[in-house]
Amino acid sequence: MTTKYAGRARAPEFPEGADWLNTPRPPRLADFAGRLLLLDFWASSSVGCLHLEAILRRLEREFGDEIAVVGVHTPRFDAERATESVRQAVMRCGVAHPVVNDSSMAVWGLYAVRARPTIVFVDPQGKVIGKFEGELTYQQGVDLIAEMLDEFRARGLLPSPQPSPGGGGSLISPPVGEMPEEQREQSEALPPTGMLRYPGGVLADPLGERLFITDSGHHRVLVTAPDGEIQTVIGSGSEGIADGVLEAAQFRSPQGMALSGETLYVADTGNHSIRVVDLEAATVDTIAGTGAPGAGRVDGGPALTVSLRSPWDLALAGRRLYIAMAGCHQLWMYDLDSGLITAVAGTGVEGLSDGPPEEALLAQPSGVDADEDGVLFFADSASSAIRQADLVTTHEVTTLVGAGLFEFGDADGGAASARMQHPLGVVHEGGVLYVADTYNHRIKRVGLETLQAATLAGDGRPGADDGPFGTARFNEPRGLAVMDGKLYVADTNNHAVRVLDPSTGLVSTLPVDF
Repeated sequence: MTTKYAGRARAPEFPEGADWLNTPRPPRLADFAGRLLLLDFWASSSVGCLHLEAILRRLEREFGDEIAVVGVHTPRFDAERATESVRQAVMRCGVAHPVVNDSSMAVWGLYAVRARPTIVFVDPQGKVIGKFEGELTYQQGVDLIAEMLDEFRARGLLPSPQPSPGGGGSLISPPVGEMPEEQREQSEALPPTGMLRYPGGVLADPLGERLFITDSGHHRVLVTAPDGEIQTVIGSGSEGIADGVLEAAQFRSPQGMALSGETLYVADTGNHSIRVVDLEAATVDTIAGTGAPGAGRVDGGPALTVSLRSPWDLALAGRRLYIAMAGCHQLWMYDLDSGLITAVAGTGVEGLSDGPPEEALLAQPSGVDADEDGVLFFADSASSAIRQADLVTTHEVTTLVGAGLFEFGDADGGAASARMQHPLGVVHEGGVLYVADTYNHRIKRVGLETLQAATLAGDGRPGADDGPFGTARFNEPRGLAVMDGKLYVADTNNHAVRVLDPSTGLVSTLPVDF
């Protein structure tokens, strides 16, 4: 018989001393003997990696005990090196398999990985048999894994499933209350039990005196009064995609929003769709996207026939709905009158390059807002940049803050020297851009005339402290909104909405509840 998937080199062992998540003890390669092992090299800042995490969950369900997945989190940004940051990402993304924090890139080097995401395949005898660089589709994964397993089965390498991996007990974490004390310390950050779970976006409606909050981890949208009292819940809270009445509709990790009167538009990021909520009729409908992620270059067309790719935020300018399409490094536009959707800025290649919109390179745009003239401002998260797209007069994309695809930091100052780290939110108000500098755990402001960037609030360390702007702490803030002079912040990893009041110089936490 042929042995297409015969391994030649023994897989390097996991390094000693690394921090592990979702397992009560650091595993060894021998624990996965008799199964096909997939080593998933990923970073929580990469939308491409997040796409693959969803695919891997499906593959784990499809193939059961014949395969095992181990996540190897390899940081792109400094903030991602901290184990607590990885822990939050693991919970936020619903990752259930063991994950090692490869903060020093040691495992990355041992396996000669070059890109995120990458899957390295290890056969049931512990030998490397190949790798897949980039995003694996579900069908590609099914076909490839099934072919591998057929060969291993024919060679007698797949024994009957065992009740637990070898070498000392199951790698499935028991409930925290049943863990020994030393293991319990590794699982301190449990999913929240409060009203919000990893909120991603917040939108203000001054005329209606209300806030809209995408309660992303609960797959729903909340409408509240300015004091946080919940008025309406949009979505059942069950992950999925379903239109209909508010209480039965389903979303999957919604993020940014835009509002026109009593019509709310929602970037249903996990469903790769744009949803519309008729607040008067109390109904939800899908207006763009097929529910599946797009692949390759898509030039647009009738919105319900075009597969989108992680729409992250929305901005309205007249009858045009602009979309920060993080997954394909572009800005898109949905024409509310014609029902057509198309890319309007970015070639689809990741990079930081200014120029005409059709030639510019963007890098995972994740926050977008528009001024009264229709000029777009967006947070280009993968390049740690704040950029502007004038699609009306100058027909030009320009960078306001940021220097390159791998240039990041935490520095105030002019355009040439200011640095941010993976910003995810931006809102425009009175000639000022307010920015959620996510991985620096700060809120910053950029003057559009002076092009000076300055820290407004946050001491740069993750935390949940209220109080004066300079000593308050945030934990990976994302969406922003302005109403009645106050700045509202979706403080994602704190499962909260924070309020910055310039009149007092204080940060407070909004009590979101019924």
